[in-house]
Amino acid sequence: MPSETKEKENLYQRDVPSELTDELWHRFEQALLPLDSAMKLGVVLFQFPPWFYPGDEQREYILSCKERLPQYRIAVEFRRNSWPNEKNQQRTIQFLRDNNLPFVCVDEPQGFKSSVPPVIEATSDIAIVRFHGRNTVTWEKKGISVQERFNYLYSDDELKEWVPKVRELAGKTRQLHGLFNNNYEDKAVRNASQMRLMLD
Repeated sequence: MPSETKEKENLYQRDVPSELTDELWHRFEQALLPLDSAMKLGVVLFQFPPWFYPGDEQREYILSCKERLPQYRIAVEFRRNSWPNEKNQQRTIQFLRDNNLPFVCVDEPQGFKSSVPPVIEATSDIAIVRFHGRNTVTWEKKGISVQERFNYLYSDDELKEWVPKVRELAGKTRQLHGLFNNNYEDKAVRNASQMRLMLD
């Protein structure tokens, strides 16, 4: 690494030599291999942060991620609500559909600047729903652990809201993955079991 890069507080891809970027991608790919070999890998989920705004450069970057992992399916989750908002939703969904990239539907706290609405769309033969919980107290709180942020147990009524949506997505795709990210104690496992019973 160049000495001036080492001294930076925040490091971005543009600051890193291309050979180092290539090596990092290679190591990431190798880390996926055991899961893939054991047939335990459905998709590789790329979660793009709130500062990842919609734009041509960003769309090109998403495609470059796909090109970096040609043997795997990648799925796209946006944490910036302007991707699926009223202005950009159609273009975003069409971009993902044109490139056979699964769109990750989310359930998360609403009413924040960062809140992504629960858009129900299938853009490939695989659909994904991530349940982040609805903990409005911790969602944007600074200085807390990931576990605290997602400390939330869905009620039966909240899960029932999703049953028709999940069934709708399942009817449009070959596979549907439901991921509970409310990973505090056993809350994700309990809610996943409840959802499975509701869908049965």
